[in-house]
Amino acid sequence: MNTESIDALPVVDHAFRPGLSLERLRLQAPAAFAESPFAGVSASYRFISTRELVGALLEAGFAATEARQSRARGDRAGYARHLLRFRPLRTAVELEEAIPEVVIVNAHDGTSAYQVRAGLYRPVCTNGLMTRLGDFGVIHVRHQGNVVANIVEAAGRILSQFEPVAAVVKGMAATHLSDPEQYGFAEEAASIRWREALPVRPRQLLEARRAADQGDDLWRVFNTVQENVIRGGVSSRSATGRLGRTRGIRAIREDVRINTQLWEAAVARIAA
Repeated sequence: MNTESIDALPVVDHAFRPGLSLERLRLQAPAAFAESPFAGVSASYRFISTRELVGALLEAGFAATEARQSRARGDRAGYARHLLRFRPLRTAVELEEAIPEVVIVNAHDGTSAYQVRAGLYRPVCTNGLMTRLGDFGVIHVRHQGNVVANIVEAAGRILSQFEPVAAVVKGMAATHLSDPEQYGFAEEAASIRWREALPVRPRQLLEARRAADQGDDLWRVFNTVQENVIRGGVSSRSATGRLGRTRGIRAIREDVRINTQLWEAAVARIAA
């Protein structure tokens, strides 16, 4: 049974912030620091303290920039799904208006293997987005064997593959969309977010929140739509006609799903 609720603890704003301390990480995602696994996990489950993992990544040249966890019911709350973001202290990859990061998702209740994902962080909107470009975009590490070493190796492998991502970002910036093409992307984004009945008009997702995001290139259109979808706050109307505003995405599972699908939808529109 899925114990993850729609909401999760607030996202940490980490624009240009030095790496977060273990104490700060523990405050934002206490489930990540469980000292033992949830009762009932299989005998083959290899429990690894997130503190040990963070220490290994720090030694490997990463800094922790964000931590959050999902809300969970009952006894699982202390072992809930959590997400940590790490930024390499040194990287030769240059990305337009974005910083490469490694995103780690895990749970200490046996419901999830470690996921090591490629991530982009865009300081202008303090809203992280996750990328998936080819098979390298997500690596699953099971709770077996030398988990810490496997995760550090996976993080390094993800980081080494950011050069193609930089090329994709440049391709987005060089791709200009007509008004119908922008609307089509917003329409697809709305269906990714809400799947069925839409509480907003797709064109609302094209409304830039700042002057720097105004433009018809795919990179700006993508970032505008992504921010409106993930952060919420867009005027909406329910199925019963009630006016309100859309909610931001806090559940980690939905955050990953929506960000991944939005990225893939944008990549598919890069001009040949």
